[in-house]
Amino acid sequence: MRLMPALLSSALLATPLFVHAQAAAPQERPEVAAAAKGVQQKVVAWRRDFHQHPELSNREQRTAAKVAEHLRALGLKPRTGIAHHGVVAIIEGGKPGPKVALRADMDALPVTEQVDVPFASRATATFRGETVGVMHACGHDAHTGILLGIADALVKMKADLPGSVMLVFQPSEEGAPDGEEGGASLMLEEGLFKDFKPDAMFGLHVFSTLQAGQIGVRQGPLMAASDKFTIKVKGRQTHGSRPWGGIDPIVAAADVIGTAQTIVSRRTDIAKLPAVVSFGAIKGGIRYNIIPDEVELVGTIRTFDEGMRQRIFTDLKNVAEHVSVANGATAEASVPDQDGNPVTVNDPALTARMIPSLKAVAGADNVIEPPLQMGAEDFSYYAKEVPSMFFFVGATAKGIDPVTAPSNHSPKFALDESALDLGLRALLQVTLDYLHSPTQGAAVADAR
Repeated sequence: MRLMPALLSSALLATPLFVHAQAAAPQERPEVAAAAKGVQQKVVAWRRDFHQHPELSNREQRTAAKVAEHLRALGLKPRTGIAHHGVVAIIEGGKPGPKVALRADMDALPVTEQVDVPFASRATATFRGETVGVMHACGHDAHTGILLGIADALVKMKADLPGSVMLVFQPSEEGAPDGEEGGASLMLEEGLFKDFKPDAMFGLHVFSTLQAGQIGVRQGPLMAASDKFTIKVKGRQTHGSRPWGGIDPIVAAADVIGTAQTIVSRRTDIAKLPAVVSFGAIKGGIRYNIIPDEVELVGTIRTFDEGMRQRIFTDLKNVAEHVSVANGATAEASVPDQDGNPVTVNDPALTARMIPSLKAVAGADNVIEPPLQMGAEDFSYYAKEVPSMFFFVGATAKGIDPVTAPSNHSPKFALDESALDLGLRALLQVTLDYLHSPTQGAAVADAR
């Protein structure tokens, strides 16, 4: 998940979801509770193993191999190598019924862990030409462990299962390295739904801004579109003692960064929908007394409206080029410099139907409707193809304020492992409720 710090105060705005429908929430299925209890220790062990051995996007070789190995041990026939390291398996139920897909992402981030746990990551890798620490700082290790646990549970009950379930273990959710393709879009391009088109798809994400025990979900738009940009500000190298002998791209780049802040604050109607333009990295120069030839700026744009999205692209390119020229420099602005993620949209009818299922496992008061999230998810690509629902599972331990807790993508992100149990039970309950009542509509009326 591509997160922005601005979204991390969302817990303040979270509100109980459809509280007047509490009486309509069903009870947790006994088979869900039994399955969760049976696989709990294994899910924790898997999550810790993946956490200790994280792999960057499009590099998830070990993780994919471990996933495929366990699926084969369950008697399944996983398809591997989709979108580089994706793993997909289908559980065929013993009775006719609908098709459901469940997704877990597997990749980690170029973050050096600062959490003191016995299974902390000490892994390193190369990212953008630099040696970096690697950490599951977003919680994808939890998602992978949860889906493996659900695979165990569904295989054991498949004789009585109506329909079939596709398990999607996806690489590169955080985005493919420069010059590569990956993630959900590539899985779809390589035929993920060619022979198995699900009637519904579900996914989850552990979330630092929710307290452990809580679930967050909303109908319609949930997470922003995300786009990456690259701006190269070009000057002319000179000695630091005589800046007039060249053109300083560092000063020009600083002006670009400052002026770019007005794109959202002064040119975008954020009363309509929120938007974000953030710079994530600045790279230029090598020595204290040399003004370099070039400075590279990279960052992200987050939007919910396509018109706003395109206007921000135009505005940022305009700022980069004209502010650079005003400083005597030039700019090459790739805005965006690759295809970004669309807005993640939960199918309203499907989500309304499944909210009672979430309440059944978390309790009605613990299912809340968060505000729009500026973080992004490539689950959005699946949601464009089939009716889908994506929800958040609280990851911050009770007693710790989720507003100030280390966020997803932080080197201090710490998952309360009770989220593994709640996430597994919620996703399994949703799956079974849908399979057993694919056309049931009462929950929609109850949840309104």
